[in-house]
Amino acid sequence: MKKECLPLKNEEIIQQLNLEQKCALLSGETVFTTRGYKKAGIPSITLSDGPNGVRKQAGAADHLGLNPSVPATCFPTAATVACSWDPALGEQIGQAMGEEAAAQEVSVLLGPGLNTKRSPLCGRNFEYFSEDPYLSGKMAAGYVRGIQSEGISACPKHFAVNSQELRRMASDSVVDERSLRELYLTGFEIVVKEAHPKTIMSSYNLINGTYANENAHLLQDILRKDWGFDGAVVTDWGGSNDHALGVKNGSTLEMPAPGGDAVRELLKAVETGKITEADVDARLDELLTLVFDTHAAVENHSREFDADAHHALARRAAAESTVLLKNEEGLLPLAAGTRVAVIGDFAETPRYQGAGSSAVNSIKVDTFLECLKESGLNSVGFATGFDRQGKPDAAKKAEAAALATKADVVLLCLGLDEIKESEGLDRTDMKLADNQIELLQAVQQANPNTVVVLSAGASLETPWLTHCKALVYGALGGQAGAGAMVDVLTGKVNPSGKLAETWANAYEHTPAKDNFAGKGRTVQYREGLYVGYRYYQTAGVPVAFPFGYGLSYTSFAYSDLKADAHSVTLTVKNTGNRAGSEIVQLYIAKPDAKVFRPAQELKAFAKVQLAAGESKTVTLTLDDKAFRYWNTKTDSWEVEGGSYEIRVGASSADIRLTAVVEVAGTEAPNPYAGKSLPHYESGKVQSVPDAEWETLMGCLIPEDKVRIDRNMTLGELNHSRSPICWLVWLVLHTLLTASYKRGKPDLNVMFQYNMPLRALAKMTNGAISMGMVDGIVMEAKGFWIIGLCRVIVEAVKNVILNVQLEGRLRNS
Repeated sequence: MKKECLPLKNEEIIQQLNLEQKCALLSGETVFTTRGYKKAGIPSITLSDGPNGVRKQAGAADHLGLNPSVPATCFPTAATVACSWDPALGEQIGQAMGEEAAAQEVSVLLGPGLNTKRSPLCGRNFEYFSEDPYLSGKMAAGYVRGIQSEGISACPKHFAVNSQELRRMASDSVVDERSLRELYLTGFEIVVKEAHPKTIMSSYNLINGTYANENAHLLQDILRKDWGFDGAVVTDWGGSNDHALGVKNGSTLEMPAPGGDAVRELLKAVETGKITEADVDARLDELLTLVFDTHAAVENHSREFDADAHHALARRAAAESTVLLKNEEGLLPLAAGTRVAVIGDFAETPRYQGAGSSAVNSIKVDTFLECLKESGLNSVGFATGFDRQGKPDAAKKAEAAALATKADVVLLCLGLDEIKESEGLDRTDMKLADNQIELLQAVQQANPNTVVVLSAGASLETPWLTHCKALVYGALGGQAGAGAMVDVLTGKVNPSGKLAETWANAYEHTPAKDNFAGKGRTVQYREGLYVGYRYYQTAGVPVAFPFGYGLSYTSFAYSDLKADAHSVTLTVKNTGNRAGSEIVQLYIAKPDAKVFRPAQELKAFAKVQLAAGESKTVTLTLDDKAFRYWNTKTDSWEVEGGSYEIRVGASSADIRLTAVVEVAGTEAPNPYAGKSLPHYESGKVQSVPDAEWETLMGCLIPEDKVRIDRNMTLGELNHSRSPICWLVWLVLHTLLTASYKRGKPDLNVMFQYNMPLRALAKMTNGAISMGMVDGIVMEAKGFWIIGLCRVIVEAVKNVILNVQLEGRLRNS
C-alpha cells in the first residue's frame, strides 16, 4: 500500500538542502545538542534530562548523571507526586521546570517518565508515576502541559513497555496485544491526546521482536495514525538499532551523537531503496518544526527564574504527596513543645532523589534536622542510628536507643540508600536493610511512641510495621522534602497523599516475579492484564497497603451517589475537626463479564479540599476509556454491553458507594470464545502454563538464546569464540562483581556490561563505526585475524570518511 504523502511544513527550507545535509540533521551533533545549519537558517537546539528537574550538564556531558550539571530545582520524583493524585499540581511543577529549562537555553526537557510499574523491583520506578495507566496518563499530561506552557517541548518517555533496567538495550518485551494496548500504551495515549507533546522518546527495548525505535506498529499505526501524534520521536540515548528503519517507520532524531556513520547509513539506505528520500524529508520536517518552535521560545525567554518560589513549590508538592500509612492512637500530628528524639542517617543526609540521568544538581537541599529547628517541636537530640550502607553497628544502635528514652516521641528516619534505586540496575529485593529494622526494634522497645519517616522511591515489604505507632511515607521528596515532612508531622499540612502503587506483603506475592529481569533476553509478560491492584484484587491476594490508600488527620463521609454511563456525582463531607483534602476514586467493574477482565479498574478520580464540616458535590466524568477493552479479533476498541458497577471510594479496597449502570455494547465477537484461558479468567497468573500463554498471544513463545551479532551485549561475550572477547568480558565481570561486594555497584560498568555491541557505534561520537562493530562481531565468531584486520581497516576508513563528511557539511 502506497504511503500517503502529507504536505511539508518546512518544504521551502528542506528544498535548499542536499540529501547528505538532510541525513546529517537527523542525528545529534553532541551528547545533548542537535546539528544546526546556519546557511539554511537552521539553529542547533539543546535537549536535557528532566523528569524531576533540569539536568543541563555544563562540562563533559554524559547520559548517566555521572558528571555535574548546572544547578536547578530538584522537585519530588514522579513516584512521589503521583501520590498527590493532582494533575493540576503536576502542571505547576511542569511549568516551573519548563521555565528553568528555557532560562538555561534548553529546548527539549526529557520527561516525564510514565512507564507502567509492572514490578516493584524496577530500578527506575522512582521516575515513573504508577502501576495504573489512567493515573499515570493524567499526571503526565499535567506535566507536559506545564512544561510546554513555556514554549519548549516536553518529551514523555519511554515509549514503550520498558519495565526493567537489566539488559534494557537488548531485551525483548513479549506482550499480548490486549495488555499492550490497555496497560502499557493507555497512559501515553492520554498524554498525546490531552497534552499534545511536541516530542516523545522511544525506548531501548524490543517489543515482540522489533526494536521500539523502528517499530512501525508502535510509531506509525498506533502513535501517529490512531492517536494523531504529529511531533518528533527522539531515540533514547544509544537506543537506535537500525537508523534507516527508524527513519522509515517514524523515528525522527537519533541521539546522542553517532557521528558520520549514521549519515552514511541513511545515504546508503536511500541509494539502495531501503528507504526513500521522502522518508528522510518527512522526519526532517518533524525535526525542523520542533527546532523552530522551541528555539524561538528559548531565545525570547528570560535567563532568570525565581529559585525561592520554586523551592516553595517543591515543598508544597512534597507535602501534598506525603502518604500517612499508619497512625495508631492519633499519635500524629505532634503538638508544639513535644519532646522528640531524631534518629536516622537520613535526617542529616536526606535521600531525596534517584540516581542516574534524572539526578539534579540541586540549588539547595533542606535537611530534616535544620527544618526541625523552626517546627515548634523540642528536640532532645540526634543519633545517626545505623550505617547507611547496611553494615551492623552496635554502638550506633545503643546510642539511638538511649536517646529514645529521653523523648515523648521518636522520629526515626529510615529508607533505601542511593544505590538501591538507580537507572541502570534493578532492585534485588523489596526489603529495608536489616540494620535499620534491628534499630527500629531497639528504639521501639526503648520508646513505643515511634514514628517511622520513610524515604524510598518504590514500595517495600513491611513486616516491621508492628514496631512503630505511625508510618509516614515521604517517597523521594526532592530538595524541599525534609521541610514538607516536618509540615506534615506537626499538622501544618494535613496529609492527603494516597498510594499510586500497591504495597505487597512480600515480593513472592507479586504477579511478575517469575518473569521479571531473568537470565535471558526475552522478557515474557505472562501476567497479561493483571499488574498491581488488578492482580491482587482479582486473584484475592492480601496486601500490606492497597492501591489508592492513605490516611488523614480528619475523616470523610460519602453520600448521594448518582450515576449513568457518562458521569457520576456524589457528596463528600469532611466529618472531622480540621481542614483536609480527600481523593475520590472511581472504579468500574463488570462481575458478569464474558470477556475476562480485572475485578475492577480505575476510571476517574478527583481531589477535593474541604474545611471542617464542609460538604461538596463532586462530579466525575466517564470518558471513552471507561468501559472499553481491546478486542484482538476485531483489532479495535470494543465495549461489552450490559450492566456495570460504579464503585466510588477512598481507595481500591475502601469502596464507600456503588451503583449499577447500563451500557450499550458494540456487539463485537468474544475474542476468547472456544479458548482455554483459566488462569487469565481467574486472574491467578503467577504460573501460567506455556500452552495457555501461547493461546493468549496467538503465537509460539519466541526462542531465547544468545546470538553473536551486533546486539550481543558485552556481558554476553563469554559466549563468544574469541580470547580477546573473553578477556573483555572477564575484566567487566570482575569490576562489576567487585563493585557489588563493596556495596556500591558501578553504574558505568553496569551500563557497559549490559550494552550491545552496536551501541559502541552509537555512543562514541563517531569514533567507532558500525563497520568496526561488524569486525568485532567477526572476531567474536572466531574469525580472529580477519575480524581484527577488519576493525583496523574500518577504523582508518571511518576517520577519513568522517573528516571528509564534516568538511563537506561545513563548506556546502
